Amino acid sequence: MCSTGNSSELQPTSSDPALILELKTRRPPSLEGRAGCETWSVDFSPDGAWFAWSMGHGMVWVVAWPLDSEDTQNGDTDRADKSFSCGHPVWGLAFGPKPPKSAATTCRDKKPPKGHKNNSLLLATGLENGVIKIWNVLTGDAVFDLHGHEGVVRHLVFPQNGTLTLISSSRDKTLRIWDLAHKGKKVQVLSGHKDWVSCCCVSSDCSMIASVGRFDRMVSLWSLRSYTFIRNLTGGAHKTLYLLSSCDFSPDGALLATAAFSGSSWWIDLWDPYTAQKLATLVDYFEDYGQNQISAIQFSPNGLHLAIVTDDRALRIWEPGKRGMVMQTKPDRDSNGLCCNYHPEGGVVATGTRDGHVRFWRAPRTVPSLSHLCRSILRHSVSTHQMEPLPLPKRILEYLTYRNIPDRLRTGCSSDEDDWET
Repeated sequence: MCSTGNSSELQPTSSDPALILELKTRRPPSLEGRAGCETWSVDFSPDGAWFAWSMGHGMVWVVAWPLDSEDTQNGDTDRADKSFSCGHPVWGLAFGPKPPKSAATTCRDKKPPKGHKNNSLLLATGLENGVIKIWNVLTGDAVFDLHGHEGVVRHLVFPQNGTLTLISSSRDKTLRIWDLAHKGKKVQVLSGHKDWVSCCCVSSDCSMIASVGRFDRMVSLWSLRSYTFIRNLTGGAHKTLYLLSSCDFSPDGALLATAAFSGSSWWIDLWDPYTAQKLATLVDYFEDYGQNQISAIQFSPNGLHLAIVTDDRALRIWEPGKRGMVMQTKPDRDSNGLCCNYHPEGGVVATGTRDGHVRFWRAPRTVPSLSHLCRSILRHSVSTHQMEPLPLPKRILEYLTYRNIPDRLRTGCSSDEDDWET
C-alpha cells in the first residue's frame, strides 16, 4: 500500500557542521524510545534518485532524492513520497537494480516477474517474521512475498551485475539466494553458521558472498557462482568474548572489511578475500565498559574511505592506512547509530538511529589518484593469486595487493584529539 501522507519532517541542522539535515518520524509520544521505533536499515537506489528507510513499527518510507527537489512528477514517474506498510518490524531493506532501458538488457534468458516492467524499481524489505516483501517503488504495489526464513531477516543485498538476484541473511543461521525473475521459487540455501547471521555483502565481480555471524564469530566466504562454502577467515580475534556486527567489500573486491566489538573496544579488520590473509586492523579502546558498540561500516563508492557508525559518534570516515580520521562527528553518547549508506555518487552518507530518525552527513569528496584508479580497475578483474606471479617491483606489487597498509592502527577517540600509533 502506498501513501503520500506526511509522517516525517525535516529538521534544521545542528551545530555539527557535517550534518546536512535530519528526518524525524512523527509518532505518538507514548511510542517514543520504545522497542519497534528503530531505523535498522537505510538505502539509496542505484541511480541515487530515491532514498528509503525503515522508520519503525513495520513502516518503510521512500522519498525522492535530493530531498529539496520540488519536481514531484518526472515524465511518467511519480516522485511523491511513498510509504509501505509491511505489517511487521522491518530489519533489512535494499533497492533492486537500476531499471533497464529495455527488457533484453536485464537478463536475456529470464522473464521479469509480474509487475516488474521496464519502468519499475524494486524494493526488498526483510521482516521480523522471516518474510521478505518485494515492492514496486514507482507504483507503490506489493509485487510478491518470499517465504523460507524462520527468523528475522537481518540483511538484504542485490549484486551489482543488474540481475534480479537477492541475497538475504537471517537469524535462522542461513543465507538464501533468491531468483526474483522466478518470483523466488528458485532458491539456494547456504548453511554453516552456528548462530545469527548479522550481515552479508557481495564482491563487485559477483563471485563471492561474505557473511558475519554475530555470536558464532564466524567470517565466512561463499561462492555466488556455485552456491558453495569457500572458507572461514580466522585470526582476526582480539578478545575471547566479542561480537561481529558488519562487513563490506571494497568496490574493487580486493578488500573485505569486518567490524567487531567487545566490552572495552571495537575494531575493524581488513582482509584479502582471495588469500584469507588479515592485512590490517583499526582498533579503538574506550573507558566506559560496554558503552561503545560498532554497528555498521561501508566503503565509499570510489573505495577511498570507510564509513563507521559507533555509539559514541554518529559517523566517522576513515581512509584505510592513513593516520587519523578524514572526518568525524562530535562526540555524542546519544547518537544511537545503527546503520549507514553512501549515496552512489558519494559526498553524502545517511545514518539510521535507534529512535527511528535519519541523518544525512557531508562526506569528503576526494579526487582519487591515478595510482588508485589504476589499482581499482586492475583489481576488479584480477585476483591476488593472479597478481603475485607478475614480474613487478616489490613496492608496486605491495600497493596493488594492499600490503602497503600498516598492519595495526589505534585510534584514541576517548578524547577529542586523534591519537594514532602504528
